[in-house]
Amino acid sequence: MTRQRALIVDDEPDIRELLEITLGRMKLDTRSARNVKEAREWLAKEPFDLCLTDMRLPDGTGLDLVQHIQQRHPQVPVAMITAYGSLDTAINALKAGAFDFLTKPVDLGRLRELVATALRLGQAEGVELPVDNRLLGDSPPMKALRKQILKLARSQAPVYISGESGSGKELVARLIHEQGPRAEQPFIPVNCGAIPSELMESEFFGHKKGSFTGAIEDKQGLFQAANGGTLFLDEVADLPLAMQVKLLRAIQEKAVRAVGGQQEVVVDVRILCATHKDLAAEVAAERFRQDLYYRLNVIELHVPSLRERREDIAQLADVMLKRLAEGSGLNPARLAPEALDKLKSYRFPGNVRELENMLERAYTLCEDDLISACDLRLSDTCHGGEAGETSLAQIDNLEDHLENIERKLIMQALEETRWNRTAAAQRLGLSFRSMRYRLKKLGID
Repeated sequence: MTRQRALIVDDEPDIRELLEITLGRMKLDTRSARNVKEAREWLAKEPFDLCLTDMRLPDGTGLDLVQHIQQRHPQVPVAMITAYGSLDTAINALKAGAFDFLTKPVDLGRLRELVATALRLGQAEGVELPVDNRLLGDSPPMKALRKQILKLARSQAPVYISGESGSGKELVARLIHEQGPRAEQPFIPVNCGAIPSELMESEFFGHKKGSFTGAIEDKQGLFQAANGGTLFLDEVADLPLAMQVKLLRAIQEKAVRAVGGQQEVVVDVRILCATHKDLAAEVAAERFRQDLYYRLNVIELHVPSLRERREDIAQLADVMLKRLAEGSGLNPARLAPEALDKLKSYRFPGNVRELENMLERAYTLCEDDLISACDLRLSDTCHGGEAGETSLAQIDNLEDHLENIERKLIMQALEETRWNRTAAAQRLGLSFRSMRYRLKKLGID
C-alpha cells in the first residue's frame, strides 16, 4: 500500500527534523524544502497529500506558497506554521486558502490532530454536492452555494454564515460539516439567543460539581461535546459582551476551563456561526466585539433568500408536499397554476421555513388534493373585498379584532424563528420585555 506523503517547508533545520520525525512515526513519507523555490520544485515532481509550511521563508512567504498550491495543486491541504501570537497572519493564511494553522513552538499533539484531519479529506475535490432533498434548487445562487460549501468543507477556517431567518443557515452549516474531514465526529448546534445569560458559561464550558447552587454533578460543556467535530453558534449576535470575551479566548487558545475547574482542557473544534443580523453593524454599534468578529468572520458565506431564487419555489413546493403526504399517509397534493403564481410573487420574509409552514396549512385546507390560491391564505381576495381590507361588517369588537391580528402576527414570528422568543421579538421590532408582556396578555405559552 502506497504511503501518504507530506511536504515540509521551513528554513530552520531543527523544525524540519522535528516535523519529519513526527510525521514519519505517523507512517508518512516526507520531503523537505528550505524555501519557496525548492517547495515548488518538489510539487512539480511528486504528488503530495499534505503540505506544512512556515510563514517566513528566505525567498518569500508561506502565503506565496499557499496561493501557488491553490492555483496549481488545489487538492493538497496546506497548514501554515506561524509565530506565537501572530493571529492576524494565521487569519490571512486561512483566507488565502490554508487548511489550518499551527503556532510555534509546535505542539506535537496538536500537529498530529491536524495531520490526521487533513489526510481524511481524501479525494473529494471537484465532486458536486448532491441534491439530497435538503439543499434544493437549480438556480444560479444555489449552484454557487453548493460549490462554496464543498470548498469550505475542505478547510478548517471559521465560517460566518449570513442570511435571513428561515433561509437554511443551520442546514448549510451541517452540510459543511458532513462534507468535511470531521463528518464522523459530532455536529453540535446551539442557539445563542435561547440560553439564559447566567447559564451561558456553564453551557459552553461545563461546570464542576458544587461550583454553584444546583450544580449537583459534573457537566460537560458544548465545546467538550463537540471535541473533534464542529460547533455551530446560531444567532451569535445575541451573545452578551461578557460571554463574547470568554468565547474569544476559548477559540484563540483552543482550550476551555469548566466553571469551578482549576485546569484548562484542550479542545479541537471547528467553529461555524450564523445570525440573521448584520454583524458588521452590530460591531459598529458596539454590541459585538470587533476582535471576536474578525476571529469568526474569517470567511463569510451568504445563504440566498427565497426572493433571490424564485425559480426554485416550484421544486421546493413539490418536495415539501410529497414529504407532507408521506408523513400523513395521504395522497400528495399539487399546486394549482394560480397558486404557484401567487407563491412566486410573494415576498417570503420567512423564506423556506415560511413556505413550509404555509404549505402545511394549505395541505390541510385543500379539496381534492389541489391547493388553490385561496388555500394559501396570502390575502383576503378569496373572501371578497380588496387584499388586506377588512369590512366593518366583519368586526363585532375592535379590541378583539386587533388582539386576533396581534396574536396571528406573533404566532407567525414564533413559528418562523422556531419559538425563539428573543429572535421573534426582534423580528417584530419589539423589546424582549414587551414581547413577554404580549405573550402573557394573549395567553401564548
